[in-house]
Amino acid sequence: MRRIAVGLEYQGTRYAGWQSQRSAQTVQVLAEAALGKVAAGAVSLVCAGRTDAGVHARGQVAHFDTAASRGMRAWMLGANSELPRDISVCWARPVPAHFHARYSAQARTYRYLIFNRASRSGLLAHRATWVHRPLDAERMAQAAAALEGEHDFSAFRAAECQARSPVRRLERLTVARGGDWLAIEVTANAFLHHMVRNIAGLLIRIGKGEAPPSWAAEVLAGRDRRLSAATAPADGLYLWHVRYPAAFALPVPSDTMPGPFP
Repeated sequence: MRRIAVGLEYQGTRYAGWQSQRSAQTVQVLAEAALGKVAAGAVSLVCAGRTDAGVHARGQVAHFDTAASRGMRAWMLGANSELPRDISVCWARPVPAHFHARYSAQARTYRYLIFNRASRSGLLAHRATWVHRPLDAERMAQAAAALEGEHDFSAFRAAECQARSPVRRLERLTVARGGDWLAIEVTANAFLHHMVRNIAGLLIRIGKGEAPPSWAAEVLAGRDRRLSAATAPADGLYLWHVRYPAAFALPVPSDTMPGPFP
């Protein structure tokens, strides 16, 4: 048996998330079916991060074990010939047996994209979150600074979150504006359910001027989800990058995307 790692991009709009479900179409089911066609046998994927319904990925990583002998280009092109156009296998690499897409990851980076102008875009439906009121990126960045580091993030976890501990370590949380675009980028060892969207919701409210930057620290200290802002829509959320030890020599996606994306 060989272990193969693959990198995937997908637009999550049409899917009920990554993970297989009995009654809904998911990215995992389609990717496993496509790779299974190439392998001429069943394939079971383990991913780095289980994205929710409507959430996108530009840097998802998964692995599978197979007895099939195929070239890396064949895995990529063969799978893509079977996949819908909104899911793509970007690369495939052989990895050692101890590699694990989830547990070998050192950190994950999510980017939340906000299109901020008075009129909505006719080109960006479901690919970014539209906020028509002006957002103050400096106020949002001030608030974000209070959330960096290791904390109890109970105030930012969904009610259905099954994580044993609410403590997470945020390496980096930034807010940057480029024209009509704002990008919230967060890197952590792991995330709670809806954690990034809940952080985005809080920062958007502060950016609108509905709360001071100091409110972020107050919400964090309160550890009560009911006292925070509403969860931001899934449209703007992307699994941007997963970091692994350099020894695995996995491809690193370019730091920028063409077109309207910052």
